[in-house]
Order: sequence, then C-alpha cells, then structure tokens
Amino acid sequence: MNTFFFADTAVLLGRSLRHVTRSVDTIITTTILPIAFLLLFVYVFGGAINTGTKSYVSYLLPGILLMTVATGISYTAFRLFLDMKNGIFERFQSMPIARSSVLWAHVLTSLVANVVSLVVVVLVALAMGFRSGANVWAWLAIAGILLLFTLALTWLAVIPGLTASSADGASAFSYPLIFLPFVSSAFVPTATMPGPVRAFAEHQPVTSIVNAIRDLFTQQPVGSGIWIALAWCAGILVGAYVLATITYRRKIS
Repeated sequence: MNTFFFADTAVLLGRSLRHVTRSVDTIITTTILPIAFLLLFVYVFGGAINTGTKSYVSYLLPGILLMTVATGISYTAFRLFLDMKNGIFERFQSMPIARSSVLWAHVLTSLVANVVSLVVVVLVALAMGFRSGANVWAWLAIAGILLLFTLALTWLAVIPGLTASSADGASAFSYPLIFLPFVSSAFVPTATMPGPVRAFAEHQPVTSIVNAIRDLFTQQPVGSGIWIALAWCAGILVGAYVLATITYRRKIS
C-alpha cells in the first residue's frame, strides 16, 4: 500500500464531500424517497396492514433504513461515472498519489452521506411515534449492520459507476435494490405471501437484515439471525470489492 494512501484518500474525500454539499438536490433526493415511503405506508396503508405489532412505524423502520441506503448509493455510481467521463481519473494517474485512494474517497463519501440520511430518517420516524427500548449495545449493533450494509452496496455501486455508458445507466442499477425490500419482511410478514413469493422473500438478504435490526430494536432474541445478516453483508461486500477493484484496474491500465 502506498505510504501516502491515507493522506491521499483524505484529500480526495474532502473534494468529494464538497461536491455533495454543493448539490443540495442530491441530499434532498437521497432522503425524500424513503421518508415518502415511510409516510405513505404508515399513514395511508398502515391501518390496513396487520403485522401483529402495536406500532407499524416501528415494524416498518428497518426496511426503510435499508431503502435509504439503496437510494443513496446510486449517487456514488453517478459521481464515479462523471469522474470517468470528465477525465478526472486520467488526471489523477499522472499525479503521485495512491490509485486506490480515488475509489476509497468515493466509498467513504457514500458512507458519510448515507449516515446523515439514516439519521434524518430515524428522526422523522421518532416524530411519527417510533420508540425503542434497545440499549446502547443494541444500537451499536444496529449501526454496525447498517454501516456494513452501506459499504457492501457502495462497492457494488462502484461497478456500474466505472462501466456504464450513460449517467442514467450508472444510477439506474440501484432501482432493483430500492424495491427489493418490498419482497421481504420489511413491510409485511412473509407468512402472508403466496408460496413462491414467500420462499424468495425468506431467503433473500434484505429479510435477514431487516429481521435482525427489528429484533434489536424490540429487544427480542436475535439468535443466529444476526449472523446470517452479517454473513450476507460481508459476502456482498467481499464479492463487490473484488469485482470493483478488478474493473478499476482494467479501466486505468
């Protein structure tokens, strides 16, 4: 690893964060969609949905948090595409900096931006009546799962950001990720779904992650569920990181 990797990454991170803060519409769009779904399902559909819990907003929040991350990482792919198109990567190659710091700056920018969005969504949920008796350790576990999930999806976003032929193509890959929670336990119990749909919902990563976060929020025993959730996050992260770095090396070679 280049001796100046951390210093180079810090400088490029500052550059990326300045771009994000100057784009207010990006910040608003990242949080407005999950908040809109939260309001819609709680105040419009919530009364007709039976989840076996007293507070639907508390049941719904874990899925909305994952949706928030899926919305936010689309901008990572978009910003990477713009850097590729504008020749920023070629310019950086002519400078004495660690090559991997360019990607890590985008990844860390995504992490910071998504943390802000997640905090905003939780605050909105609290205003809507969300309450949790979770202790500090449970909250730290929830934060850890969400950070790992964000890193996994961000590295996944790097791939279309480097390979897409258009800005729309770079960001459109996140659409299936945004709607994946709909076919999971995020909005309704999987037991209410028909056979094939239920089988898919119960064996896809979102359900495991949502269930782990929900159990931590409600102080329920997490059992092996949290390890399954972490395994999904770690597996996606490792696979996406390897593919992203291979793609990056081919692009700059």
